[in-house]
Amino acid sequence: MQDQMQLDLPMTAPGPQTARKPDAAPFSLTDDELHGDKLREECGVFGIFGHPDAAALTALGLHALQHRGQEAAGIVAYDGEHFHSERRLGLVGDHFSSAKMIDRLKGEMAIGHVRYSTTGETILRNVQPLFADLWGGGFAVAHNGNLTNAITLRNELVRDGAIFQSTSDTETILQLVARSRKPRVMERFVDALGQIQGAYALVALTNKKLIGARDPLGIRPLIIGKLAGAPIFCSETVALDIIGAEFVREVEPGEVVQCTRENGEIKIESLRPFPIQPVRPCVFEYIYFARPDSVVGGKSVYNVRKRLGQELARESGVEADVVIPVPDSGVPAAIGYAAESGVPFELGIIRNHYVGRTFIEPTQHIRQLGVKLKHNANRAIVEGKRIILVDDSVVRGTTSIKIVKMMYEAGAKEVHMRIASPPITHPDFYGIDTPEREQLLAANYDLEGMRDYIGVDSLAFISVDGLYRAMGFNHRDADCPQLTDHCFTGEYPTPLTDRDGEQRTRQLSLLAEIA
Repeated sequence: MQDQMQLDLPMTAPGPQTARKPDAAPFSLTDDELHGDKLREECGVFGIFGHPDAAALTALGLHALQHRGQEAAGIVAYDGEHFHSERRLGLVGDHFSSAKMIDRLKGEMAIGHVRYSTTGETILRNVQPLFADLWGGGFAVAHNGNLTNAITLRNELVRDGAIFQSTSDTETILQLVARSRKPRVMERFVDALGQIQGAYALVALTNKKLIGARDPLGIRPLIIGKLAGAPIFCSETVALDIIGAEFVREVEPGEVVQCTRENGEIKIESLRPFPIQPVRPCVFEYIYFARPDSVVGGKSVYNVRKRLGQELARESGVEADVVIPVPDSGVPAAIGYAAESGVPFELGIIRNHYVGRTFIEPTQHIRQLGVKLKHNANRAIVEGKRIILVDDSVVRGTTSIKIVKMMYEAGAKEVHMRIASPPITHPDFYGIDTPEREQLLAANYDLEGMRDYIGVDSLAFISVDGLYRAMGFNHRDADCPQLTDHCFTGEYPTPLTDRDGEQRTRQLSLLAEIA
């Protein structure tokens, strides 16, 4: 789920430049800049049907999915008579940990959502789940992913008289359901899904049903669990673990699953309303987004990341004294790299987990310390050593510059950087918050140019085929790619209707609102 005003991305970008000395980099990064130099997942979803503690379990599930979105959270519950909605800016634990809050969310059915958005666009009217009173009853929906034709559809709906209350593409789904002429709510929901393009994992709540749906390519994950007979939908298996629920299976790509109650018994039905397509799950779930203790597509995320490190060591080994991860996301790959290369693994960078994004930086001196707010060199490990820094990805390269400089300042003799994903050369349109292409380091520099820009002795990325080998494939099938990997290859799996058309307007709403 993404604010539609973020779709104004360039159609083209300059090609890679040869090595040249970059402009002088700022001495330090603010905490916001550190936060912004990583790819960000947009959302996590959770839903449960037929449990007396539905809201409390949803809050716990969202807590386990907090890594997927830290800017806002919301829960909608239904008690058989009324829907109850609570949506807040901030972390799940800041708002949904009190008994008073949970008591307001009455009912045995609930859905929830955690959200990440770019700075300045997290406003309450965009926080999910979204709810509307429709003909036939209430309807709430939460969405992980991003629609690539949302603005096109929105413009058509507005011309026909639809009134939008948010700038979220998720509201487009709500409007399509509301305006469908199909007689039953499930048919109206499927009718809406048939009109949208892009990536989605959806949970929806009606007066009688909990619904889960996944896009036909399976780009975004959605799984089914069970707790004391109550079915659950959620983005990752860790949300099941935290509440002691059982994993049942994944929602299949293109599948719509509904949970209802008949004669007191919970009934689960599966619909396959769309033609079967080759599955292409998002590779970044394995590289970065999913928690390492999750299982995605039957694969342990932790083990995949270790194998990425092993492949990286086989492809780009270098003589060194120690392998150091960039915490936290580089740790499993660094463990794999160290195991394969025989170079010892050490924690040469210590992360401060207690620094948020609200740290006030009132003076230039304090601002210059920005990088050390989150990361500090372990001098006892680094000093006098030839080190290999392992990270999961490089986006703009700004954080890498600061961390490399920190290593040299701590006495590193040599710094070699190894990246457990291929160079990111293209932006995403499916629910990952990526910069515009001209801000992607690998879209503007060749390998030597990136090495020079970051300031390391050597730089290497895992190859695309090496990535696929770590995922258990022999190689990438160019005719039918097994994964959604457009950030590395530029091959997008669905039409990009809004980008390729004339629908790239930024001003979707005239309402100014203070977050």
